[in-house]
Amino acid sequence: MPEGDVLRRTAARLNAALVGEPLVRAELRWPTAAGVHLVGRTVLGTTAYGKHLLTRFDDGRTLHTHLRMDGTWRVAATGSPQAQARAPQIRAVLATERWTALGRLLGMLDVVATRDEHTLVGHLGPDVLDDDFDVDEVLRRWADRGATPVAEVLLDQTAVAGIGTIFMAESLFAERVWPWTPADEVTDPARILGVARRLMQRSVATGRPDERVHGRRQRPCVRCGTPIARGTTRKPPMERPVFWCPRCQAPPTSSP
Repeated sequence: MPEGDVLRRTAARLNAALVGEPLVRAELRWPTAAGVHLVGRTVLGTTAYGKHLLTRFDDGRTLHTHLRMDGTWRVAATGSPQAQARAPQIRAVLATERWTALGRLLGMLDVVATRDEHTLVGHLGPDVLDDDFDVDEVLRRWADRGATPVAEVLLDQTAVAGIGTIFMAESLFAERVWPWTPADEVTDPARILGVARRLMQRSVATGRPDERVHGRRQRPCVRCGTPIARGTTRKPPMERPVFWCPRCQAPPTSSP
């Protein structure tokens, strides 16, 4: 499931394959970008912001992509069978003489002037994985959410960018917080954000560890043995699954 950690690793993979070499092939199989010409352009770099990727070119343009739930970027050796990109699921192809990057089932794709990137990501909150992560700004936005359930706030990309259902569940489990606790009743929001950040940083560096709570419905809690429960947060059609331990993360006495 693509969250901020996956995007960071994807950006690093694209940078290793494409940076500094002119493109010999470029196909954007997207209705609004099908006529964009990128052959001959050089990739300056790809950066991740939250769940978005920004691939910048030497002519002042940026390719913006979003993986949504099922998208991926993969790299294959140019000229190999995998690099032919014949599958209908391929939405973008960027190739140098050595490497071909294939965007499969991308959920969003835009080409904009690099100076206009803010029109695509400027509404987002601070990126939880940024080196200069602005936790004070996130706490200000958190306070604006009032009694919104804490799980929902962690998933709100306009509050803090990059956290998805996995790291929402894992950070709340680590801190023994009931996912539907009103945000304004959470004792130490900065601590929860810090846990999410550290878990995601570790995932970027070494790969995702086995989940301790996410995806473990009816399996015993790793701490107390209670069967893990599954619920939902957010309203349709944006609802998301929430996994938690009914014993380790019991609701506050003041909550229903």
